[in-house]
Amino acid sequence: MSREKIVTAEDVFEVAGKYLSEKDTDFIKRAYEYAQHAHRDQYRKSGEPYILHPIQVAGILAELEMDPATVACGFLHDVVEDTEVTLEDLKKQFSEEVAMLVDGVTKLGKIKYKSKEEQQAENHRKMFVAMAKDIRVILIKLADRLHNMRTLKHLPIEKQRRIANETLEIFAPLAHRLGISTIKWELEDTALRYLNPQQYYRIVNLMKQKRAEREHYVHDVIDEINRQLDDVQIEAHISGRPKHLYSIYHKMVMQNKQFNEIYDLLAVRVVVNSIKDCYAVLGIIHTCWKPMPGRFKDYIAMPKPNLYQSLHTTVIGPKGDPLEVQIRTQEMHEIAEYGIAAHWAYKEEGKSVKSKKSVQDKLTWFREILEWQNDTHDAEEFMESLKVDLFSDMVYVFTPKGDVVELPSGSVPIDFAYRIHTEIGNQTIGAKINGKMEPLDYKLKTGDILEIMTSKHSYGPSQDWLKITQTSQAKNKIKQFFKKQRRDENITKGRELVEKELVNLNINIKEVLTADNLRKVGEKFNFHNEEDMFAAVGYQGITAAQIANRLADKVRKKTKELDFEKSLEEVKQDVISRHKKKTESGVKVSGADNLLIRLSKCCNPVPGDEIIGYITKGRGVSVHRADCSNVQTDEVSGRLLEVEWESDGEGKQFNVDLEISGYDRHGLLNEVLQAINETKTSITAVTGKSDKSHMATIHVTILIQNISHLRKIVDRIKQISDVYTVKRKVQ
Repeated sequence: MSREKIVTAEDVFEVAGKYLSEKDTDFIKRAYEYAQHAHRDQYRKSGEPYILHPIQVAGILAELEMDPATVACGFLHDVVEDTEVTLEDLKKQFSEEVAMLVDGVTKLGKIKYKSKEEQQAENHRKMFVAMAKDIRVILIKLADRLHNMRTLKHLPIEKQRRIANETLEIFAPLAHRLGISTIKWELEDTALRYLNPQQYYRIVNLMKQKRAEREHYVHDVIDEINRQLDDVQIEAHISGRPKHLYSIYHKMVMQNKQFNEIYDLLAVRVVVNSIKDCYAVLGIIHTCWKPMPGRFKDYIAMPKPNLYQSLHTTVIGPKGDPLEVQIRTQEMHEIAEYGIAAHWAYKEEGKSVKSKKSVQDKLTWFREILEWQNDTHDAEEFMESLKVDLFSDMVYVFTPKGDVVELPSGSVPIDFAYRIHTEIGNQTIGAKINGKMEPLDYKLKTGDILEIMTSKHSYGPSQDWLKITQTSQAKNKIKQFFKKQRRDENITKGRELVEKELVNLNINIKEVLTADNLRKVGEKFNFHNEEDMFAAVGYQGITAAQIANRLADKVRKKTKELDFEKSLEEVKQDVISRHKKKTESGVKVSGADNLLIRLSKCCNPVPGDEIIGYITKGRGVSVHRADCSNVQTDEVSGRLLEVEWESDGEGKQFNVDLEISGYDRHGLLNEVLQAINETKTSITAVTGKSDKSHMATIHVTILIQNISHLRKIVDRIKQISDVYTVKRKVQ
């Protein structure tokens, strides 16, 4: 899965041919030919033919040894979204299975949304619902995201950061939950490269400097373990595993450590033939070197929910530094690298029904997504719930019979009760933890043994439970209870809350509470009718503000258009009639005299910058840099005027805010101030701060004459050691 090598379609067919039949390989070839024709006139941002991307995605899936339909979808995953091909076409040409998988990874690009955030949340919602029906959807999406991250350099910086952040927040945790560490680590490392490039390259350079020393150390450790295993005739493959960049960065930030304070930069991995040999090797390792207390983990006896199995121990190594050792069988190693893809039910034709059921049972947390989706009507709320339930740290607690239950960190006994069964949750009256009665808001810890106390005479859950529960499953079940118990009351209460919210917004209730408007808003939030919508507001399934704002959209838009036309004419007349004396701004308006002109503080233009004027209401003309975001929207286009500098600024001084970032070291601020003083520039304000990752940010306000003067200052500051960026600050 090398990120450097660009694979060809023939490479994909060769890899697939090693584990698929000739008939299945021909099926994949047909998918490639179809995709190549569909994307024939399309190109990526890099200028390369678009088909190159589907080939790489299919290549990643083939290396994971996925089934023929999944690899075929690697080639076809973008044809519905980016070409004229429809899902019906795919059903006819290939199969309903292929069409279903492609539909699962296709974005909802043709639907209009209020914001990018809402569209992104709805896209994720659709993907997770499709994934809950068939896990292969997310495997295709992960392969797609992995190649997109490899080619992120061709996009604008703002888009790079947005995609990298989404990858770190959604896709890397998903790869972790599926146990696909090879994809997870690459996604995290690449995301770090774009989110914090200074720290990324700093860690890369520091790793390179110590590489020879580490390799020599690992070689000595491997030789010693091999000698010990030869004596007891245990066959093993031993290798060194360097720590990934993101995990080093995470440890530096979370534990506030410098790079040279992190000792476990690598681990030694021992792969043996059987579970019995795993424990034998563990004993030998502990005989050779002293184990560190509390650092042994047995994931063989108690596997992680993502199917991961291995023995982990940390010992005091030959040089007195901590050394992590991982011990596992070859099958465990494949699952650790490729997760669910290595244990895939679609490839397990030779395995028993019981074995297949075991894999599906371990993925029940995906099935629960369908249940959440039915009860959560707001896409962004759905995503927030998903992040809590799937991507937060986990605690592992036990039932009285010894079964392990996994819950998000911060969960309480009520979360545990609803995870066991809905009725147990509804009838909960107390909880025994480790044999002792504890309150229902007790925060569960790993290893706790829980016994839920129930009563058939219980009045059911309390509204306060919504405030203390952590899991979406528990919250949704509690909301369902109130929804069923008090529907009529909730409908009345919900309508009253929405009407009250509309009054607060100064909206005419009769104008917006029409049957047509209620129907449209209800459909937007996936409600069958207006009663369901008002009932949901009543039992807190959705807020009154969300409904009221959507209901008021149409009226607001119409009012806004009328007000804008009226105010624009008033403003223009007001500005022209003022005849105020021009300020000492050094700017003139084409074709007009005696206008009040001021330089905008949001972008602080200086002579030499391209500028544009904006007609304000009551304050004359505000001058902005032409690239200022405040004058880029369609809403202000009717108020813009052509303006120009009267001179190059000689004799006048202008405020400019600079933001300087670099590695926090002793004396950095003094060197920056000295560099500015050398250019004979006045400084009016200075602030600075340093974060946990030792990144310093210095804000300086200076007085300059023109853009040439500013360039000299910036060039001088950039010459300072450990300064990474210097940019003009925009408010």
